[in-house]
Amino acid sequence: MSGEQSKQTLKLYIVMSRAMKAINEQTTKFFQQNGLNPTEFAVLELLFHKGRQPLQQIGSKILLASGSITYVVDKLEKRGYLSRVHCPADRRVTYAEITEAGTAFMEELFPRHEEQLHALMEALDPEEKETVIELLKKLGLSIKNLSY
Repeated sequence: MSGEQSKQTLKLYIVMSRAMKAINEQTTKFFQQNGLNPTEFAVLELLFHKGRQPLQQIGSKILLASGSITYVVDKLEKRGYLSRVHCPADRRVTYAEITEAGTAFMEELFPRHEEQLHALMEALDPEEKETVIELLKKLGLSIKNLSY
C-alpha cells in the first residue's frame, strides 16, 4: 500500500468517525431532552417495532452486553414503558413487552426522532444518501470476511 493510499484510508476513517460523532451527539441530546438515554431508546424502539422480545436476545439485537439489559429494562419498567412477561411454555424465558404507556410515548417520540435524523442528513440529496448506503454496506460486508 502506498503512502497516499494510507493517508486516504486514515482520512476516510476520521471523516466517518467525526460524522457519526456529530450525529450521535445530536441524537443523544434529543433522547436526553425526552428523558431517555440512547440504550433505553434502542430497547423501546425494538419493542415498539418488533413486539415482545426475550430478555436474553435484546442485547444482541441492539448490540449491548446482557448484564446492562437488566438494568435498562428495570428502569423502563419502573417508568411504566415496558413489562416483563413470563413464558408459560418455558419458565426460563422472560419477555420484555412494551406497555400502552410505552407505545403512546413512542408514537409521539419516534416521528420526531425520524424528523431529526432527516434534518441532520439534509446536506445529502436522495441519490447521495443511496450511494453512501451502498458504499457503507459494501465496506461493512467486506470487513466481516476479513480475519486477523
